[in-house]
Amino acid sequence: MNTEALDARYRDLDLWPTELAVEAMLEGQMAAIAAIQTQTRAIARAAEAAAERLGASGRLVFVGAGTSGRLAVQDGTELYPTYGWPMDRMVFLMAGGIGALTEAYEGAEDDVAAGRAEVREHGIGPADVVIGVAASGRTPYTVAAIEAASAAGALTIGVANNPGSVLLEKSEHGILAVTGSEIVAGSTRMKAGTAQKAVLNLLSTAIMLRRGLVYEGRMVAMRISNAKLLQRGRAMVQDIAGVDAEAAASALEAAGNEIRLGVIVALGVPAGEAKTLLEANQGDLRQVMRVLEQRD
Repeated sequence: MNTEALDARYRDLDLWPTELAVEAMLEGQMAAIAAIQTQTRAIARAAEAAAERLGASGRLVFVGAGTSGRLAVQDGTELYPTYGWPMDRMVFLMAGGIGALTEAYEGAEDDVAAGRAEVREHGIGPADVVIGVAASGRTPYTVAAIEAASAAGALTIGVANNPGSVLLEKSEHGILAVTGSEIVAGSTRMKAGTAQKAVLNLLSTAIMLRRGLVYEGRMVAMRISNAKLLQRGRAMVQDIAGVDAEAAASALEAAGNEIRLGVIVALGVPAGEAKTLLEANQGDLRQVMRVLEQRD
């Protein structure tokens, strides 16, 4: 595997001056990002298919082992505070269990039976989207979970760093970032991990875009959980609805600090009706704004 190969250029890395070693590592990180450039179409297609498949009740399922699993879990957990994606519509399948987020259970990645069983236990099916991540592209746990999810009718997306890998073959949508050998041989938390994190960022954000959870470049579905975010939410309502600061604050309060509802309330729609409108349009503020424009 390319990601496991020793690069002769770095055989004496431990003897290099630290600054030169850091420069070499940085070059590797930049190369990892460049490796994604050929995958924008694949990422876009996967995101569009995922957004459509999720519908009103589908779940996002993140699967991985080791570094890949931790990156997948991190990406998923950020979707609730950033885009309001409900936690009950999220599933994390981590080889070795959630405890493996902070402790290495490397042997767990070989547990094929666990990968299949966890897909069954969570009732993963046709409405769900399963994203499997593995630098090697052949991690048994992850591949088994993808195979089981596919057999259950779920949409599957594979992210890997080695061409021709079984994970990409078994996934309906494959995303390949060829990052090659690592500066420290086999340390896929470096180049491969950087590429995986970037792919996950792009993929999940594109899914949220297509789900209508971004409006005019703003995180209008974010969760307000502190004073800073409250101020940001008020500013969004003020800007989008075109009202003054006091009216924006009042509307947001009436909307229970839900920004999209706050915008609709600030435009003169009662809170109850605003909620019904938003739900009828699957949370897509742009669609609601079109409905209100047609009323006028």
